[in-house]
Amino acid sequence: MKKSQERVGTKFERPDVTARRLSDIAYDRILESLFDRKVPVGAFISQNELSAIVDVPVAPLRDALRMLEAEGILTIHPRSGIQFVRPGLELTRSTYQFRSIVEKAAVRVFAEEGDENVMNALEVRHSRLIRKVERDGITTESLTETDELELELHGQIIKALRNPLIEIAYRRMHNYLRLLRLDRKLTVPILLRTLKEHLDILEACATRNADAAEKALQAHFQAAIQRNLGLV
Repeated sequence: MKKSQERVGTKFERPDVTARRLSDIAYDRILESLFDRKVPVGAFISQNELSAIVDVPVAPLRDALRMLEAEGILTIHPRSGIQFVRPGLELTRSTYQFRSIVEKAAVRVFAEEGDENVMNALEVRHSRLIRKVERDGITTESLTETDELELELHGQIIKALRNPLIEIAYRRMHNYLRLLRLDRKLTVPILLRTLKEHLDILEACATRNADAAEKALQAHFQAAIQRNLGLV
């Protein structure tokens, strides 16, 4: 009897574990389908259509959709479909307001206590990429490296606060940032300007000047808002 109970227990535990795993996969795939433009920005789509695109069954897909709705990425319309958010002025304002509040405090700590070796390594990588873009223009490789440097620089700044709750919230916020950038028009001057703004932040941090670092970060965010809204 004991063996029978164990088998029954195992039988009923496995689907739950699988469902949780599939919902996590669905969550990641839905976001990637947006970022890879398989699902257009602002699209209205049925659950069955989305299930086919991300190759995940409808049941775990629903769990992922509820999570993404709570995070503001989409709206679920019962018996109708899924409406994905369309980036605009309000999302841009909210995203950069959040970044500004959190990162202005973090960059001061990073400037005063951050690892000098990390700062130097980031400065070198930015300088090399600037020279590469000036020489070769925008390539797939330079775009990938730009995204990596963006993540690493701002990630290191946030990490300086040593607050796991802020790090989790910031990672979610980064999804909004990626959405905002889907429709951006990237040119060589804009890319170079962005990288040089990063260097201004790093140079201020390297001199342990917290006031200058905060000022450089705020200037970077203000310029980024204008770029995302197509004002420059």
